[in-house]
This record gives sequence, C-alpha cells and structure tokens, in this order.
Amino acid sequence: MRVVPPALERLIQDLSKLPGIGKKTATRLALHIMRSPAEEARSLAADLAELHIAVKLCSTCFIFSETDPCKICSDHSRNSEVVCVVEGSDDLLAIEKTGAYHGLYHILHGVLAPMDGIGPDEIKIKELVERIKHRKIGEILIATSSTVPGEATASYLAMVLSREPVKVTRLACGIPMGMDIKYADEVTLARAIETRRESK
Repeated sequence: MRVVPPALERLIQDLSKLPGIGKKTATRLALHIMRSPAEEARSLAADLAELHIAVKLCSTCFIFSETDPCKICSDHSRNSEVVCVVEGSDDLLAIEKTGAYHGLYHILHGVLAPMDGIGPDEIKIKELVERIKHRKIGEILIATSSTVPGEATASYLAMVLSREPVKVTRLACGIPMGMDIKYADEVTLARAIETRRESK
C-alpha cells in the first residue's frame, strides 16, 4: 500500500536530484513545503519557473546574471586588465567575499576531465582566448582548485595562454591560516614550499 501521495513522492524525487540532497533530506524538505502555507509553495514554484527566463549567462565572463554585461563586467571601478579564471560561479562568490580582488572574472563552467568526456571544447577556454585577443588584458590569474582535474586545467590553460601576450599567474596554495605545520598533509606542504614568496 502506497503511504506517500504521488504528488509528494514526485517532489521528493525532484529534490533528491539536487547536489548534496539525499532521499532523507529531500523527504524532510518536501514535508516542510507541504506544511507551509500554500502561498509560500506557489511563490517557490513561481521563482523556480522564472529562473531560466530571467537569468542568463553574461556574454563576457559567463556568470549567471539578469543583465548583460553583468554587474561585475560593467563596473568601471574594477581593474579590467586583470581577469581571474575560475571553475564556477560559486568560486567567484568565494573570491568576492574576501574583498581582496578587484579585477574581472572568466568562468569556465567546469574543468578538464577526459574520462568524463569533458575536453577543452566543453568548457569556456576558446572564449577566454578570444577575450584576450580583443580586449586589453595584462594578467590572467588562474584560480582553479588544487584537485587533479583543477591542476590539469590550470596546466592546459598556462600552455594555451603562453602563446598570448599576457602574464599568467596561478592562485597560491598552501597551509591554511591557523594550521600547525606538523598537521599539514604532504601535498599541501609541498605546494606551500613551491609557492613561497619573499618575506617583507
């Protein structure tokens, strides 16, 4: 005998497709929505329906935005000669939170993963090269993750961009603030040594 109504079961199935949401969490969320006022559920449904209509990719940096160019690309107070290359919008948001970077961005929308069929043509590398050719850019800061695919992507970008008249830098990686050196893993410690800089 089916205990869960079909409509609720469909919502649970839909929610469980979201990253990081398992069946148990999806059930809890679905039941919360069910217990909420109908107006809140309708508002959520309307927001979801409008998402793909209102939000597009910025044609310059490829962030999700309701305007083209996006607010960052159209901000004349930012340094337009430095472009930070990130894997996704969440990486951009993390960098923006620091308040330490004031240049522009380029979102790849992924990393190279040949085993998964993701090569250079599947992410926004050609668009980055075209951007360099047609705009005054002095530095490309590669800020991909320090995972194997992230490092492979960074190496490939450095090779491709070596043919362009632009300085290529890499986001430094190493020991986090407050961490005792003896607790750092070998890879993190090695990267910290490799990316060391002069003390002032």
